[in-house]
Amino acid sequence: MTREIYAASLGFGILIAAAGNAYGQTDGNCGIRAHVMERLANAYGETRQSIGLGANNQIVEIFASRETGTWTITATTPGGITCLVASGQAYEALTIAEVSGDDV
Repeated sequence: MTREIYAASLGFGILIAAAGNAYGQTDGNCGIRAHVMERLANAYGETRQSIGLGANNQIVEIFASRETGTWTITATTPGGITCLVASGQAYEALTIAEVSGDDV
């Protein structure tokens, strides 16, 4: 049991360290925001579909192309460095109807 707890703790610690390091990079999956936005638009035809405020005042955005179905999630630091968090295919925009108390 102790061995499993240690392994899980070690794995979780490595994930936290890797996520923290991703936001400090300026190469690979991170870059200057304007360059990342240009690349998403020109190479993939993706435009911003939604935006939100994440931890540590990071801006989290979802970009997608309704024509090709590709999508990308980015996180931008207050310093203007944007990192790609995830990407994929088969994007579908949903219209969510308002739910009343009777529908739940």
